[in-house]
Amino acid sequence: RGCEVRAGAGRGSGRAEPAPRGLSSVCAVTEGEPGEGREPFELPRFWDTLGQTFQVTSQEATKLSLAFSRPPLPSAEDCQKLSEDVQNAILAVATVYYWLPKGQGTTLRKMVRDATTEVVEGMIQLTDTILSAPVESLSQEQLISTGGVWEACEQVSNLPRGEYNQAAVVSALAACLGVVKDAVEEMEQALVEGQDPYGDIMEDEELGFRGNRDTYWSEADRQLLGSCMGLMKASKACLKKVLGAVKAHGKADSPEHIAQLDDIADIANEISPSVDELALSMYPPVNPLPVRLNVITQEAFLMNFLHFCRTSHVCPPSEEGWVQFLNGAVDHNMNKIKNFTQGQL
Repeated sequence: RGCEVRAGAGRGSGRAEPAPRGLSSVCAVTEGEPGEGREPFELPRFWDTLGQTFQVTSQEATKLSLAFSRPPLPSAEDCQKLSEDVQNAILAVATVYYWLPKGQGTTLRKMVRDATTEVVEGMIQLTDTILSAPVESLSQEQLISTGGVWEACEQVSNLPRGEYNQAAVVSALAACLGVVKDAVEEMEQALVEGQDPYGDIMEDEELGFRGNRDTYWSEADRQLLGSCMGLMKASKACLKKVLGAVKAHGKADSPEHIAQLDDIADIANEISPSVDELALSMYPPVNPLPVRLNVITQEAFLMNFLHFCRTSHVCPPSEEGWVQFLNGAVDHNMNKIKNFTQGQL
């Protein structure tokens, strides 16, 4: 739906009718390409202007919500003015996003694009909520939608603003590391708590006590899972070490260095979901085939990650020791997993 409003088009409710364009151009933000070479790009100016446009959009969301919070409803002329102000605010946000050239790094661009899209989609939701809510009072849905736009606009302050793409890649790696840490801690807790990893699930009222042995790990399962845990911990160590290397040595002073940082972030984004998939396959009843397939996938991502980092500018000779150590750790756990599963496939 659009943010543009047709004045006087309400069907007896006194509300304005949305035009079928305007904010629906969110697809242009998610699919379009920022411009290159139109004028010299200044990152400080970009951040300042982006922050200003997000702030204006937040204010327009407040004005729009208040205008439809209680009778009497805005006149046709006021509706037109509200519509134009909202649309101009959104177009300004999208325009500033398009200032950001691809040469500044795809990781940074994606973060800014996601933040911009969240603001646009939040305004779409607010507009739809206003159009569908009763006119007598401010609805809970309208309050939530208005707060959603405020929250989306505030996210601009959390975007990484360090040295061009380097800060964005640091942020992306930290997010991946957080996901992997959570998966490792969850699985460690399940293994320590006892034979039944589903022990915190309430008993079924009809079936009573859960006596299904498929909810338990056998001793053979635990031996296999010990090596799988070793691989998950190696994944966490890889992300932690590479994050430290990017912080210490990452540079965004040339197209080659920017591209290398983007590649590191892209590979890291494959590691965290593959760790989750491995963890899910480790719950009982344990099937060795999916465990082994997930382990092979995890090994491929880790080896690719380590190899790429070792050949990039973030890994000078002083960092090669931990790369070799983690290579050995991955190989060691892979060999143990292959031995455990070979006779069960």
